[in-house]
Amino acid sequence: MQIGIDLGGTKIEAIALAAEAVVAPPRRIASPRTYEGALDAIARLVAELETETGRSGSVGVGIPGVVTRATGRVKNANSTWLNGRPLQADLEARLDRPVRMANDANCFTLSEAIDGAGQGAETVFGVILGTGVGGGIALGRRILDGPNQVAGEWGHNPLPWMTDEERREAPPCYCGKTGCVETWLSGPGFERDAARLSGQTRSAPEVVRAAESGDPRALDALRRYQDRLARGLASVINLLDPGAIVLGGGMSNLPGLVDAVSALLPGYVFSDAVLTPVVLHRHGDSSGVRGAAWLWP
Repeated sequence: MQIGIDLGGTKIEAIALAAEAVVAPPRRIASPRTYEGALDAIARLVAELETETGRSGSVGVGIPGVVTRATGRVKNANSTWLNGRPLQADLEARLDRPVRMANDANCFTLSEAIDGAGQGAETVFGVILGTGVGGGIALGRRILDGPNQVAGEWGHNPLPWMTDEERREAPPCYCGKTGCVETWLSGPGFERDAARLSGQTRSAPEVVRAAESGDPRALDALRRYQDRLARGLASVINLLDPGAIVLGGGMSNLPGLVDAVSALLPGYVFSDAVLTPVVLHRHGDSSGVRGAAWLWP
């Protein structure tokens, strides 16, 4: 049995799989915002799955960062209470077994490349558009992470082809730089831009509802988001030229996003035609946790 854990900033999800079949359905709990709380929660979920199924399992964990090979500690997590912590070693001690750990966007990409929306493509670029912006690369159904373990981290490149307005208003990023793709395309980034246009503080779903009712400022916020996403993905295509781009995360569910971005890409990609399909995830919010389980063969 393969147990997958998706450790997010707002939720922790767990699942148990065997031979690609679900042995125990996904369950979710709110993510504790402390390091010790996260360790306790993961250990409890693993125990629940094993008690429920009567089987022991391997454990794979997706995290919003990476465990560095040099130090064994977490880096680059937007759940900042994880950074600098020996999460993998501490979990292995708690669970009394080896644990495999990977970036959550890599887990999402692996799931969608194996039997999801990117199935059949040799190269898949997976995109997480949520409270942060992540990315992962799968080559031949295997994750590419690179010597620095940052392959696919397009969210911490600057937004391409910035307008004068964007340069003036480029938001600061938790990474210490300004104007990162994440600051524009994350859920909070979208809400911040919509508030700048309208003077009202609204959640992303509220902005979408306002756009659907014809609010011109909300419609403008959606158009700006679509164009920024197209610019960001065009830079990925120009560099990687993947066989498929799979969108995931809460912001990927914005109405009409895939069609709008696909129509905008030819204006930015260095090619006479754009043959890379941009598609929506197949496994929804459970892609990350499935990919985490599949970190073990």
